[in-house]
Amino acid sequence: MRVNAYAAPAAGQPLAPTTIERREVGPNDVLIKIEYAGICHSDIHTVRGDWGPQPYPVVPGHEIVGIVTEVGAAVTQHKTGDRVGVGCLVNSCGECANCLRGDEHFCLKGAIGTYADTDRDGTTTQGGYSTHVVVDAHFALSVPDGLDPAAAAPLLCAGITTYSPLRHWDAGPGTKVAVVGLGGLGHMAVKIAHALGSEVTVLSQSLKKQEDGLRLGADHYYATSDPGTFDELAGRFDLIINTVSANLDVNAYLRLLAVDGTLVNVGAPPEPFSVNAMALIGGRKSFAGSMIGGIPQTQEMLDFCAEHGIGSDIEVISVDQVNEAYERVLASDVRYRFVIDVATLA
Repeated sequence: MRVNAYAAPAAGQPLAPTTIERREVGPNDVLIKIEYAGICHSDIHTVRGDWGPQPYPVVPGHEIVGIVTEVGAAVTQHKTGDRVGVGCLVNSCGECANCLRGDEHFCLKGAIGTYADTDRDGTTTQGGYSTHVVVDAHFALSVPDGLDPAAAAPLLCAGITTYSPLRHWDAGPGTKVAVVGLGGLGHMAVKIAHALGSEVTVLSQSLKKQEDGLRLGADHYYATSDPGTFDELAGRFDLIINTVSANLDVNAYLRLLAVDGTLVNVGAPPEPFSVNAMALIGGRKSFAGSMIGGIPQTQEMLDFCAEHGIGSDIEVISVDQVNEAYERVLASDVRYRFVIDVATLA
């Protein structure tokens, strides 16, 4: 079927309306009528060619919520009328050790991204800035009734990207967690860490979002532009989640960790970090990375967010505002995630 979409025709060119082909629904597939699609900073990096050559035209979007309108003959976990979400993955081998334990994002044969990737059948995947998508049913998550569908869309990337390291490094009562940056990822990290029971501190360049940070669940808020912050907070945190994609002074942040503490990077800066080994050795500290989560953990995250009333803080836009939204994301002029109302594309 041909469906309406918004695509980047080439690097550096604005997104524009187009139509794309969606495959027929196979026995293990579901057809989803998309309701909402979040705008992730990764969308912008990809369509602008920041991460290398892309298979243009590219339809971005890996924060997708919609309604199942058709199911394949072998599908049992979803039915017509169900509200589902699709995140950053639409396929994996399903057979390697990582896939079998629910870490499809670490598939040893290569996980398949929701857009600008090559699917198992050789076609190029196209994302959620479109009216419909066909995906393997295993990669469609159930969106609980308690979640607002528009506010749930960013959970499929920003939510799981922050939930996964918080769970892996045991954030919870009695732990002190710092979140570097209060943007699309950072505001979700604050909400989730607070709901898990951690004492939460925001480390932001300035105090301009302090009121927001405290409203979202932070207990403390500090400006990293103040050199005194790093002296005052030295040895304070069990876990630091760095959500920004800037080339920070990692060694300064490692000083903020308690013994056995961990600094986890979920942002993806273009330049490599410089890490002083003594900053790790002098406290048995760890510097780690994390990316999204597997399908079981993503479903766990959605259920957790529904239980705790957590959604993304969003600004809903029509599809013809996408290019303006991209510029505003780059200018940090959104609190905290743009979400496209895909009905405006139909």
